[in-house]
Amino acid sequence: MSSKYKFHSPDGIYFVSFSVVNWIDVFVRNIYKDILLESFIHCQKEKGLLIHAYVIMTSHVHMIISRNGEFKLEDIMRDMKKITSFKIIGAIMDNSEESRKDWLLKMFEENGTKNSNNTKYQFWQQNNHPVELSDNKMIEQRLEYLHMNPVKSGFVSLPEEYVYSSAKDYAEEKGYVSIELLF
Repeated sequence: MSSKYKFHSPDGIYFVSFSVVNWIDVFVRNIYKDILLESFIHCQKEKGLLIHAYVIMTSHVHMIISRNGEFKLEDIMRDMKKITSFKIIGAIMDNSEESRKDWLLKMFEENGTKNSNNTKYQFWQQNNHPVELSDNKMIEQRLEYLHMNPVKSGFVSLPEEYVYSSAKDYAEEKGYVSIELLF
């Protein structure tokens, strides 16, 4: 097993990316993004997750995170992905307005049967690709990359216009989630 993408330093600051299986565009609906935000807030309050930056795109999430407390980052990420997977799939099942419901559930079930770690569905891809940010240059690069994702995707003209991102916080406005600013 590769050691390239692991949380090596317990007190490090990490850039993480995680994606929906098959890069499915689930986060086109605010209801599913809001579930993810609730999980972020829960992990901040209950597990010591420090969120320095984040962006929720249609099929994936980028974050810059660290921790404050005894919980390991890999455990926080595992728990966050597990609970959001369960809640988002439940929300899809309960959403009478979800036009893609049958297809989405079929995709999650097909991916779930391929992985013995699952009971039925798999929502997230297995990895987080944590990259430790060891200096200010790396932090600045990842912060710009993360906040420019919605701009490059054509969703907004300026990073701070995208509400499912911490760019607003870095523009000195309050966003949805409490952010531990890096600069």
